[in-house]
Amino acid sequence: MRDGIYLATDVYRPATDEPVPVLLARSPYNKDALSLHLYLIPDPLRLAQEGYAVVVQDCRGCFASEGQFQPYTREGTDTVDTINWIRAQPWANGMVGMIGGSYLGLIQWLTLAESPNVVQAVAPFVTADQPYTPWTYQGGAFQLGFLLYWMLGFYIVPELQRRVVQRKARLIDISNAIHALDQIENRYQRIPLVAVPEIAQLAPFYQDWLAHPQFDRFWQTVAPAIDYNRVTIPVLNIGGWYDIFLGGTLRSYQALRQHGGNEIARRPGLIIGPWSHGVWHGYFPEHNFGTFSSTDACDLNGLQLRWFDYWLKGSENGLRDDKPVKLFVMGINQWREEDDWPLPNTTYRKLYLHSGGNANTLHGDGLLTWEPPGDEPPDQYCYDPRDPTPTCGGATLFPGALSAVNAGPRDQRQVELRPDVLVYSSPPLEQPLEVIGPVRLVLFVASSAHDTDFTGKLVDVFPDGRAIILTDGILRARYRSDPPALLNPGTVYELNIDLVATATTFLPGHRIRLEVASSNFPRFDRHTNTGGTIATETEADWMVAMNRVFHDRDRPSHLILPVINRKAG
Repeated sequence: MRDGIYLATDVYRPATDEPVPVLLARSPYNKDALSLHLYLIPDPLRLAQEGYAVVVQDCRGCFASEGQFQPYTREGTDTVDTINWIRAQPWANGMVGMIGGSYLGLIQWLTLAESPNVVQAVAPFVTADQPYTPWTYQGGAFQLGFLLYWMLGFYIVPELQRRVVQRKARLIDISNAIHALDQIENRYQRIPLVAVPEIAQLAPFYQDWLAHPQFDRFWQTVAPAIDYNRVTIPVLNIGGWYDIFLGGTLRSYQALRQHGGNEIARRPGLIIGPWSHGVWHGYFPEHNFGTFSSTDACDLNGLQLRWFDYWLKGSENGLRDDKPVKLFVMGINQWREEDDWPLPNTTYRKLYLHSGGNANTLHGDGLLTWEPPGDEPPDQYCYDPRDPTPTCGGATLFPGALSAVNAGPRDQRQVELRPDVLVYSSPPLEQPLEVIGPVRLVLFVASSAHDTDFTGKLVDVFPDGRAIILTDGILRARYRSDPPALLNPGTVYELNIDLVATATTFLPGHRIRLEVASSNFPRFDRHTNTGGTIATETEADWMVAMNRVFHDRDRPSHLILPVINRKAG
């Protein structure tokens, strides 16, 4: 690198002496662990057989590479230096693309932020275009479940193993870190949030993330936002409906469509399947999406190869004649090709909340209809941070998620029995309803606290009663505006909660359901209801909040669904 640090790098080459195009993957997860990387990059051997040199590199400070790992901050410059090295090699013909998912995908965006056109094509997979949201925060809430798991399991333990080899740590240190990972449920409960001794010394940047809940100068410095106007290369965006970074994948596609620096950049590709982060087969313990749902069935590696063949080899493979968007539609379990995202033939329809003031639990009187409410009493519930509403599937990434046990389409009925969960359901549908696109929840709320959270879940209720989550979101109330502002207790506010997106067909006999609560723990950190600094507060600071949701003529809380009319389209 430009500062003299060496990064450990493997090269897979096809059996030819001719210069070939190169695909680069930079990873913090050990370049030698191919069994892990097959989750995150196409098989290097297959790529080499198809005529590419494949470069797989340990990030700075990771495994065999020198230096100190500092997430995000050096990835752009290190990638540029690596690409300059690649182009100087006799086996490289000058055409370079980048591959990889999760942090490997984020590196691609950080590289484009550093030098927008240093490569000829990229294919970021299940990732975001910057590390603030939804990587670290979503709706102002800290991604506790993912980040604590990521730090302990994917950084702290490997870093200690590296330090033992260097005689800078002891075997007992590794044992203690593994024990902390094994007891991570207890670590999620630990307060204050900054008090994680296993992380404090080895990963001080974790404390920095907690100390900066807003997109302030800290985030702008460690990872500048992409200037999409400067990007002039083709980008293939790949994500999953239950992926923790889905919002970032869709944001990247739309930003390129609107602001890309030329016609090529403004025609990105988009592929979204029924996957969670690390589960690529579409089969989950409580629901599955059929044989065609897997990445193997749709040949995701082949789709990426086709992308790079066109842009790096100049192959006339018909790519430019394809529709740019490929989506798996749940419910009917079919792949669809579309002209854009959101779909051009989208009608945004409002489903209004109704009740007689008793929407609490699955057995309450909450109702969803297309008709606006009249004079109806509000619903209310008590949110106590000592007993937060638990996470149950969805776009999660913490222990059990990679094996599909704790992620994706889980049944919500157990959560819906809690009195701090409001449940609103439509009557059974008589006709199929196709819902594809961004989902938003507008709530009129009041709280006894100066600040609190509101969450929403979109759920597909089957005729047998199963309540399968489709998508969800959260908003920390102070972030309803910019700059943030605390609540005046008892005052009614309008909140717009991003429920990200989905693609599903609600079938006849099914019902559409909305859940409203004030926590989703440990996926997100629990709100303390004080209006203070959550990361440093202890249980002695916590307050109970009485939260109300209004749905009347003047304050019509509603769910906004992207409905597709195929006949009209």
